[in-house]
Amino acid sequence: MTCFPFSFGKKVSSVAKRDADIFEELSGLQNVRIYTYKEIRNACDNFSSANKIGEGGFGSVYKGLLKDGKVAAIKVLSAESRQGVREFLTEINVISEIEHEHLVKLYGCCVEGNQRILVYNYLENNSLAQTLLGGGYSNIQFDWRTRTRICIGVARGLAFLHEEVRPHIVHRDIKASNILLDKDLTPKISDFGLAKLIPSHMTHVSTRVAGTIGYLAPEYAIRGQLTRKADIYSFGVLLVEIVSGRCNTNASLPIGDQYILEKTYELYERGELVGLVDISLNGFFDAEEACKILKIALLCTQDNPKLRPSMSSVVKMLTGEMDIGESKITKPGLISDIMDLKVREQKNNIKTSSSSYNDSSASDSQGTIKSFATSSATNSVQYDQSR
Repeated sequence: MTCFPFSFGKKVSSVAKRDADIFEELSGLQNVRIYTYKEIRNACDNFSSANKIGEGGFGSVYKGLLKDGKVAAIKVLSAESRQGVREFLTEINVISEIEHEHLVKLYGCCVEGNQRILVYNYLENNSLAQTLLGGGYSNIQFDWRTRTRICIGVARGLAFLHEEVRPHIVHRDIKASNILLDKDLTPKISDFGLAKLIPSHMTHVSTRVAGTIGYLAPEYAIRGQLTRKADIYSFGVLLVEIVSGRCNTNASLPIGDQYILEKTYELYERGELVGLVDISLNGFFDAEEACKILKIALLCTQDNPKLRPSMSSVVKMLTGEMDIGESKITKPGLISDIMDLKVREQKNNIKTSSSSYNDSSASDSQGTIKSFATSSATNSVQYDQSR
């Protein structure tokens, strides 16, 4: 084997420079505490398996006790993490400057050697993906009142990001695994690694596509044009999941039932939306309210993004302050249509472009897309906390 020591020296130099740049950027943030690796290691008992509460493509999450007595969720990015430096810094920059009842709280981070660690407030009841959609994973009882509170809470958190923060923030990865629950089942939006800032004078930004199959708005998945309406589409899918207790896509079901959004519109046209409500509620729910929420979900997921309501309007519809305008509901943008487009484009051997899927844009076991526009883009990462 031939060795090239001069190349190794150059690599170390570039890594050191990158780390110095990262530390300089972080040191300028007033609301971010920089923890030492020793502090983090002690907090979670040397990363013991007993304190491990989650794992994903990004690395692992540990429950830890900080020196100040706070219980924390410690997100340790692995060396092979698909969340790169840019996403790491984005998550810190975005979440450190804002605070809201329905957003996770960042305590600080650690950048030491090759360590990339984020420290968040600990949330006792994991994520909606694990507890509500986890297929018996949790013994939490999601009664109807709890579900409506979660719907409204997430909507308020998104409305804050979209309309009250300057510049506006588009999350880009709203999904059940990124909605965490505290001890009172209050929802908190998490994982801002893919977030984008959109100045108020801009209608959209063009960017690589990143997100999760089933939650991706069609116009964003196909053309890479990102607006707040992409988050609103994802939220609409999430509403259907919360009401039905089902994941948005289930390949084990008959063809007509695999995509829940498609099934929702079919039942809406037949006037049978109530049939979609989670059977585990055993009939203990407000049928009128359930149908209303599902109609709001359809408004949020319409194929034409201009027809989707703003998040502040969604909050008012969910709380009864505004009529839902049922007459405005049109056919949603469906994942089955997007997947059909993918198949047809592959058959035609269309090369990588900003408006097509890329064969190298693999998805992980959660259906998370790397990118449709460039093979160098990173996956969105999943941050789930367990009790």
